[in-house]
Amino acid sequence: MNWQKLISNKRLGQERQHPERHDERTEFKRDYDRLIFSAPFRRLQNKTQVFPLPGSIFVHNRLTHSLEVASVGMSLGNDVARLLTKKHPELRDTLFQEIGTIVAAACLAHDLGNPPFGHSGEKAIQAYFKDGPGKHLQSQVSPLFWADITRFDGNANAFRLLTHRFKGRRAGGFVMTYTTLASIVKYPHPSLFAAKNKFGFFTSEYEDYQKIADELEIPLMAMGNGHERWARHPLVFLVEAADDICYEIMDIEDAHKLKLLSYDETESLLLGFFPDDKQQHLRQRIVDDGITDNNEKVVFLRASVIGLLENECVQVFVNHEEEILAGTFAGSLVDAISDIPRAAYQRCTKLSLERIYKSKIVIDIELSGYKIMETLMEQMIDAVLYPERFYSKQLIQRVSSQYEIDADDLETRIMAVIDYISGMTDIYALDVYQKINGISLPII
Repeated sequence: MNWQKLISNKRLGQERQHPERHDERTEFKRDYDRLIFSAPFRRLQNKTQVFPLPGSIFVHNRLTHSLEVASVGMSLGNDVARLLTKKHPELRDTLFQEIGTIVAAACLAHDLGNPPFGHSGEKAIQAYFKDGPGKHLQSQVSPLFWADITRFDGNANAFRLLTHRFKGRRAGGFVMTYTTLASIVKYPHPSLFAAKNKFGFFTSEYEDYQKIADELEIPLMAMGNGHERWARHPLVFLVEAADDICYEIMDIEDAHKLKLLSYDETESLLLGFFPDDKQQHLRQRIVDDGITDNNEKVVFLRASVIGLLENECVQVFVNHEEEILAGTFAGSLVDAISDIPRAAYQRCTKLSLERIYKSKIVIDIELSGYKIMETLMEQMIDAVLYPERFYSKQLIQRVSSQYEIDADDLETRIMAVIDYISGMTDIYALDVYQKINGISLPII
């Protein structure tokens, strides 16, 4: 792959148009701004990250997580641009130098497709078709569509949200640049070839990604199972690294705030990213700066760890640039950082699995969220299968006109239900669940 081809400000759905511009923003800054001001991005403020919103203690939701990932992504992109421009002087004064903004925009978009209640919501959508009441629909839809819905994934849904032509919206969805769109696709292959349910786009958006890949000259690579996938766009590695850094380290901070981890445990985890002499230096800094509150100590150590991991990932990217451009770099950037921080990251991951993601408050929200999503799927799919029924008509009237819930084609109707439900916030999903089950009545 070639950097000059990989960085394109051409917009999907607006290839032949040259709209008049009234300010000095770059096309990639426009991508960033469109996302920040969009309704799907605002809805992230009420979508669970890991912990349910606990009231008086503020922890991360999908919105704050996405903003933090974008901040780290901007740093990663800017530092890579600075170092690679020195290595490749011909990239100076080209679009390549805007990769910090591109990565930041892609980071804002990376979680847009997540349904309510995170992975629990994903599992509920998959299970409705794979093991639940929707299983009988397999004979009525195509194998490709069946693979999409039984392996439903938030990553693919984000690409759909940004590219699909929903009714009543401007043609071409968000009309994003080719490079920003390519930078969010972590798994550049369709669902039929997916491993562990991870894929990059639904069948309905396959041609959109193919068009982007052709324009950016992203090559097809053998998957080892007789199928092909596209190579990752190189900037995907930076978006993934920003996400990896933030979710792992910020979850540790949140767990401390919620008293799932003691201060001593948290300090040990975070200091473990550094050699002994640096650990002593950081402890002394805390004393010298007069930081006595344990939460503030954790904030200081967390910032130090993020700075370290950002620098490590930049070095991995620059050192492995040729493999990344060849599409042969395996794993993530975090997997390839130096020994001490990599071992510390792995300790955090192990502890998170044992103590955080299996904690009672997390399990409770996952159980409740699964049941809510399961019920919404069952009721809404039933409504589009039998739209002539009175109750079905009432349910369908609740759905926004942008979703093609009354289409003649069954697959389109089913996908409209998934679009509608996956776009809900946690609270809205709970509210709809309570109303359609007669648990609560609207207050006028």
